[in-house]
Amino acid sequence: MARTLGDYERHLVSERDLTSHTVRAYTGDIASMLAHAAKLGHQDVTGVDLRTLRSWLAKQQSMGKSRTTIARRATAVRVFTAWLARTERSASDAGKLLASPKAHKTLPDVLRADEAKDLVEQAAALADDDSPVGVRDVAILELMYATGIRVGELTGLDIDDVDFDRNVIRVLGKGRKERTVPFGQPAAAALKRWIDRARPAIEQEGAGPALFLGTRGKRIDQRAVRTLVHKRIADVDGAPDIGPHGLRHTAATHLLEGGADLRTVQELLGHASMATTQIYTHVTTERLRSAYRQAHPRA
Repeated sequence: MARTLGDYERHLVSERDLTSHTVRAYTGDIASMLAHAAKLGHQDVTGVDLRTLRSWLAKQQSMGKSRTTIARRATAVRVFTAWLARTERSASDAGKLLASPKAHKTLPDVLRADEAKDLVEQAAALADDDSPVGVRDVAILELMYATGIRVGELTGLDIDDVDFDRNVIRVLGKGRKERTVPFGQPAAAALKRWIDRARPAIEQEGAGPALFLGTRGKRIDQRAVRTLVHKRIADVDGAPDIGPHGLRHTAATHLLEGGADLRTVQELLGHASMATTQIYTHVTTERLRSAYRQAHPRA
């Protein structure tokens, strides 16, 4: 089983070209399932059947795992068993008939338009002393709100990925899929100020072409971006405590509220499925209902 799991991990890395975070999540789920199968007496993957998989999911539920977690783990197992059958490591696909609970669709917290404006304006005011880190923070916030890119996509950007002639960035998303995302003049101005004046002040050997740098002068990591987003949003009165993904939700919501169609938002966010993008229609509808209840005398 350990050898098969190792082969599967190499498949995820070399053939599917998934990110290290996704690979760890997938292999962790499969390792848990295989450990459960071993306790039931199975010595190799050929003994893993539908009954074993259902037993493993039932154990997850008894341990108090959420429906969302169980649904994700069931998906991971179905992908794994399909790979086993496709590579002839198993005579059949045991997970083909495996059902899983539907994950709850929760409405994400987002900033109002005025709160998003306050976020970048307050960050800009704090950066008036021209401190490189302050200038960088403004550029990061402006770009994330303007584009809705993921935090991992942001930290992976290089300087050459920014096209100021067309005001677009080249983004490498999930599954190494490349897309082009536009940004506006405020983000352009913040980026130019960072690249031309602030970035050289903290750049250190080993920074390479990284667009955004950490305080040590090398490519910034995701944890640092999450920290700065939470810190800056805490300065906005009444704003929900959201992180980089909350800014992504905010950008998508404001695009739809401004008249963008779902297909356009899907392309900008890099969603593989329209179903993922449709959650934002629920957000905008709920906000309309909330405004109606507050404003209409007979709501």
